[in-house]
Parts: sequence; structure tokens; C-alpha cells
Amino acid sequence: MPAGMILLLIAAALVYFGAGQRILDRMRLTDSQALLFIGIMIGGSFINIPLYRGTVEVSVNVGGALAPLALCIYLLSRADTTREWVRALVGAAVTAGIVFGLGQLTDFDPTGPTFIDPMWLFSITAGVVGYLMGRSRRSAFIAGTLGLILTDVIHLVRSFAAGLPSTVAIGGAGVFDAIIIAGFIAVALAELVGETRERLQGGPEAESDDELFVKNVPKLEHEETGPAESQLSDAERNLYMQGIHGTSSDEGQSDSSDGREEQD
Repeated sequence: MPAGMILLLIAAALVYFGAGQRILDRMRLTDSQALLFIGIMIGGSFINIPLYRGTVEVSVNVGGALAPLALCIYLLSRADTTREWVRALVGAAVTAGIVFGLGQLTDFDPTGPTFIDPMWLFSITAGVVGYLMGRSRRSAFIAGTLGLILTDVIHLVRSFAAGLPSTVAIGGAGVFDAIIIAGFIAVALAELVGETRERLQGGPEAESDDELFVKNVPKLEHEETGPAESQLSDAERNLYMQGIHGTSSDEGQSDSSDGREEQD
């Protein structure tokens, strides 16, 4: 079974059992949406749609190109800022350029020994570059996966320019595995680095009971008295807190007095 298919099945199992909820929340995906995209990628990997037949035969793979492209577009639509848009798209372009250049510099002779499979080399390169350019989980995934799809498009343009008989399957064959692996690597790096950074910084500071109480005062009063009486100013909150603490101390003193009287 191809590596990309294995990763998708593992991801589906993790999502189904709720193990990947943190990552999905950061990527603005629900469980059902994630499972839908994974299912389309798995099923679509067997579907090639012919686009052009001639000197250069062009086809596009549903699971390796159209589904990841649709997911990238969806994630872009959920981006918080224009900066994230730019970072993701520029990252995809840079990833495509680096992977394409790496392919031109390396000569993978099928008859000779190779230190690494080309699929893994391009996947790891795209995943790492995608993370470095995107940084966030969404942007890293977009930069890594979309970058490899753009690399296939570059090969298509070169084939048309050369005019030599060739076949280009965008997102098909080994590129399917490379796209899936690159997306996983980019998101995994973003998650690992982000989690490590939080731990080194001590994690989010715990709020004191007073801070939690003050934060919930408007909500509690809104439920009890309605919106008109729920708007408390900072000064009113301070007075309210002082009254609560004063009452608590008075009650504590009263309880102590009662205890002494019972002992007497």
C-alpha cells in the first residue's frame, strides 16, 4: 500500500477517535469535514480525469490534486488576515521553485544507486520549506501541498514548451504520495514547534480565583437580572469584590464565635 494512503488511513482513525482534535481546531476543521476530505482523497486517488490528448497527454488526479486544492482553498477562506493569505501563497510558490530546482539538480538514474527515494526527498523538502514559509498550521499545509501541485504544473508548461511526446498526470502516480506526506510533515512541524515553544515559555498562566470570578460576574448577573443590570464598571466590580471578601471574613469570624460558644 502506498505511503500516502497509509497516512490518510491513520489520519482518519485519529480523527474518528478524537486524537487529532487540537490540530483540527487550529486548522478550523470539524471532524466531519476532515473525514470528508480524507475520504475524497482516498477514493479520488483512483480517478484520473483526462484534460488534453495530443502530443502531451494531460490528466488530473482527483485525490492527489483536486481534493488537496479544494482543501487549500477552504483553509484560505478561513484565514484570519491578509498576511496569512500572502504567507501561504508565497510559501507555495517558494516551495514549488525549490522542489523544481532540486529536481533539476539531482539525477535519479533508475539503474544507479540512490541515497534516498525521490518521492521522500521532495516530500521532506516541501514539508520543511512549507513550514518555514507558512509557520502556522494552515499556512504550512497550504505551502507544502500546493507547492507540489504547482511543481507538476511547471512540468506541464515545460512539456508543452518542448513539444515532445509526454504524459503529465497532475497529482497522480508518485506525486500523490509526495503531496500527502508533505502536508503531514508541514503540519507536524508546526504542531511540534508550537507545542515546544509553549512548554519552554511555561504554558498559559493559570488565572486566580478572583480573576475567574470577576470575569464571570457579568455572565452570572446577566442570567439572573437581565442585560440592563449586567453592565458593571470596573469600580463597581471592585466594590462588589470587596463586599464579597468582607462578607466572607465576617462570616468566618461569626463561625469562629459560634464554635467557641458551643465549646463553652
